[in-house]
Amino acid sequence: MKTISFFDTKPYDKEYFEEIIQEYPYEIIFHEEKLNARTAILAKESEAVVAFVNDTVDQKTIDQLISQGVGLIALRCAGYNNVDVKAAYGKIHVARVPAYSPYAVAEHAMAMLQTLNRKLHRAYNRIREYNFSLNGLTGFDLHGKTIGVVGTGKIGQIFIDICKGFGMRVLASDPYPVSGADYEYVEVDQLLREADIISLHCPLTNSSHHMIDEEAIGKMKKGVYIINTSRGALIDSEALLEGIKKGQIGGAALDVYEEEAEFFYEDYSNTIIQDDVLARLVSMPNVLITSHQAFLTKEALRNIAATTMENIDQYFKGEKLTNEVCYRCEKDPSTCHKKTGKPCF
Repeated sequence: MKTISFFDTKPYDKEYFEEIIQEYPYEIIFHEEKLNARTAILAKESEAVVAFVNDTVDQKTIDQLISQGVGLIALRCAGYNNVDVKAAYGKIHVARVPAYSPYAVAEHAMAMLQTLNRKLHRAYNRIREYNFSLNGLTGFDLHGKTIGVVGTGKIGQIFIDICKGFGMRVLASDPYPVSGADYEYVEVDQLLREADIISLHCPLTNSSHHMIDEEAIGKMKKGVYIINTSRGALIDSEALLEGIKKGQIGGAALDVYEEEAEFFYEDYSNTIIQDDVLARLVSMPNVLITSHQAFLTKEALRNIAATTMENIDQYFKGEKLTNEVCYRCEKDPSTCHKKTGKPCF
């Protein structure tokens, strides 16, 4: 029986993967540890590993996995910026879950905006202390406001549909515009200048790293709201903090944080957080932070488990890896082997 090592296991992961693994002739060994060069030894005697967004799949980790006979890294997430795909090419296959529930993430983004705008998090805490005052809880109508959406993939498009339902004006920016879209595409600079609210739905790449920095924040409307449910490093956290302190940014809703790997998904309630930027952001009344939970719906977890196991099954059967992440194919799509119905190498 083929064996799979599953890293960074949480109870909700285990529930859905244990349910679906019954359909396959494989065994999953669950590990609570995150995958990195030190913990990769836990995958000894496994043919595949399942990793998550905050695992460290660098060259050292990849080399360790290869030396133990692991042939597949199955990511149970869409993003793969934590994987050295160049180091993996030709040695170990990498597959991902490109889509699990775009509705989950888009709906969470709107929930965060509504909560932040109408101060629901503050109101909830007040009422629990029998403080029924409305002072400091004033929000604004979303209707008629301009929302700037950076990234119009599936999640971005669904978020735009939600925003249009509120009667908002939509400005979008994406290097690959959607054909026939019923909203306006503009350059990023115009989006920054005109948007009352900016929501990020783009992948993290070399070009998008810290796209929201001091310079970008300086171009925004005073009091702008920023939402990020994509990747933490899209925003320069120190610049964001300064923008909030100066009042340039009126509020921030963050489901991700650029240094989140050390903290998110874990319980640090009895610990003094050493990340001063994160600690200050958490303390601010106009900042709402959730622990990378935008994906966390029953539908999404079920789809993640199903697609991950399909990826693994394709690998073990020697079939085309539909969701393979390949360094060469990204650099030169004309050389892609997927067209032949086989893995990329």
